[in-house]
Amino acid sequence: MKNVLIAAGLALASSVAVAGSASSGGFTGPDNLTVVTVKEALGMRDDSPVKLQGYILQSLGDEKYEFKDDSGTMTIEVDNDDWRGVQASPDLKVELIGEIDKELRKTTLDVDVVRLLP
Repeated sequence: MKNVLIAAGLALASSVAVAGSASSGGFTGPDNLTVVTVKEALGMRDDSPVKLQGYILQSLGDEKYEFKDDSGTMTIEVDNDDWRGVQASPDLKVELIGEIDKELRKTTLDVDVVRLLP
Protein backbone atom coordinates (compact mmCIF):
# COMPACT_ATOMS: atom_id res chain seq x y z
CA MET A 1 0.00 0.00 0.00
CA LYS A 2 2.86 2.35 0.84
CA ASN A 3 4.39 1.78 -2.62
CA VAL A 4 1.05 2.56 -4.28
CA LEU A 5 0.80 5.87 -2.39
CA ILE A 6 4.38 6.81 -3.29
CA ALA A 7 3.77 5.95 -6.97
CA ALA A 8 0.54 7.97 -6.99
CA GLY A 9 2.33 10.94 -5.40
CA LEU A 10 5.13 10.78 -7.97
CA ALA A 11 2.63 10.57 -10.83
CA LEU A 12 0.76 13.60 -9.51
CA ALA A 13 3.96 15.59 -9.05
CA SER A 14 5.06 14.71 -12.60
CA SER A 15 1.75 15.77 -14.11
CA VAL A 16 1.87 19.11 -12.25
CA ALA A 17 5.44 19.71 -13.44
CA VAL A 18 4.48 18.93 -17.05
CA ALA A 19 1.40 21.14 -16.88
CA GLY A 20 3.44 24.00 -15.41
CA SER A 21 6.09 23.82 -18.13
CA ALA A 22 3.48 23.58 -20.88
CA SER A 23 1.98 26.93 -19.87
CA SER A 24 5.25 28.73 -20.64
CA GLY A 25 5.50 27.39 -24.20
CA GLY A 26 4.08 28.77 -27.40
CA PHE A 27 4.80 29.85 -30.94
CA THR A 28 8.13 31.64 -31.38
CA GLY A 29 8.11 32.27 -35.13
CA PRO A 30 7.41 35.49 -37.02
CA ASP A 31 4.22 37.45 -36.43
CA ASN A 32 2.28 39.63 -38.87
CA LEU A 33 2.98 42.93 -37.07
CA THR A 34 5.23 45.64 -38.44
CA VAL A 35 7.21 47.85 -36.10
CA VAL A 36 5.62 51.25 -35.49
CA THR A 37 7.00 54.29 -33.69
CA VAL A 38 5.79 55.65 -30.38
CA LYS A 39 4.39 58.66 -32.25
CA GLU A 40 2.36 56.35 -34.52
CA ALA A 41 1.25 54.16 -31.61
CA LEU A 42 -0.06 57.15 -29.68
CA GLY A 43 -2.41 57.92 -32.59
CA MET A 44 -3.78 54.38 -32.98
CA ARG A 45 -7.21 53.20 -31.87
CA ASP A 46 -7.91 51.39 -28.60
CA ASP A 47 -7.04 47.67 -28.66
CA SER A 48 -4.89 48.01 -31.82
CA PRO A 49 -2.08 45.43 -31.88
CA VAL A 50 1.35 47.10 -31.78
CA LYS A 51 5.02 46.19 -32.04
CA LEU A 52 7.55 48.75 -30.76
CA GLN A 53 11.34 48.72 -30.58
CA GLY A 54 13.28 50.95 -28.24
CA TYR A 55 14.31 51.31 -24.62
CA ILE A 56 12.59 50.99 -21.25
CA LEU A 57 13.95 54.01 -19.39
CA GLN A 58 12.52 53.68 -15.90
CA SER A 59 9.91 52.14 -13.66
CA LEU A 60 6.94 54.37 -12.86
CA GLY A 61 5.58 51.95 -10.24
CA ASP A 62 2.57 49.63 -10.31
CA GLU A 63 3.88 47.62 -13.33
CA LYS A 64 4.15 50.81 -15.44
CA TYR A 65 7.33 51.93 -17.22
CA GLU A 66 8.54 54.77 -19.42
CA PHE A 67 9.42 53.58 -22.96
CA LYS A 68 11.36 55.57 -25.57
CA ASP A 69 12.20 55.31 -29.24
CA ASP A 70 13.50 57.95 -31.68
CA SER A 71 10.01 59.51 -32.06
CA GLY A 72 9.13 60.01 -28.39
CA THR A 73 8.12 58.38 -25.13
CA MET A 74 5.03 56.64 -23.80
CA THR A 75 3.91 54.73 -20.76
CA ILE A 76 3.79 50.96 -21.05
CA GLU A 77 2.33 48.41 -18.65
CA VAL A 78 4.04 45.05 -18.25
CA ASP A 79 2.41 42.57 -15.89
CA ASN A 80 4.99 40.77 -13.76
CA ASP A 81 4.31 37.40 -15.44
CA ASP A 82 4.75 38.90 -18.95
CA TRP A 83 8.48 39.51 -18.41
CA ARG A 84 9.07 35.74 -18.73
CA GLY A 85 12.59 35.99 -17.34
CA VAL A 86 13.73 38.95 -19.48
CA GLN A 87 16.01 41.35 -17.60
CA ALA A 88 15.79 44.77 -19.28
CA SER A 89 17.72 47.96 -18.50
CA PRO A 90 17.79 51.43 -20.09
CA ASP A 91 20.81 50.53 -22.24
CA LEU A 92 19.31 47.31 -23.71
CA LYS A 93 17.10 47.59 -26.80
CA VAL A 94 13.83 45.68 -26.52
CA GLU A 95 10.91 44.72 -28.71
CA LEU A 96 7.44 44.98 -27.21
CA ILE A 97 4.25 43.43 -28.53
CA GLY A 98 0.92 44.41 -27.06
CA GLU A 99 -2.30 46.37 -27.46
CA ILE A 100 -3.03 50.08 -27.28
CA ASP A 101 -5.04 51.06 -24.21
CA LYS A 102 -6.79 54.43 -24.64
CA GLU A 103 -8.28 56.04 -21.58
CA LEU A 104 -9.68 59.55 -21.15
CA ARG A 105 -6.52 61.55 -21.81
CA LYS A 106 -3.84 58.87 -21.68
CA THR A 107 -2.67 56.27 -24.18
CA THR A 108 -0.54 53.38 -22.95
CA LEU A 109 0.67 50.08 -24.34
CA ASP A 110 -0.49 46.96 -22.50
CA VAL A 111 2.50 44.69 -23.19
CA ASP A 112 2.10 40.96 -23.75
CA VAL A 113 5.65 40.12 -24.95
CA VAL A 114 9.06 41.59 -24.08
CA ARG A 115 12.08 40.49 -26.13
CA LEU A 116 15.69 41.65 -25.95
CA LEU A 117 17.11 42.74 -29.32
CA PRO A 118 20.71 42.26 -30.40
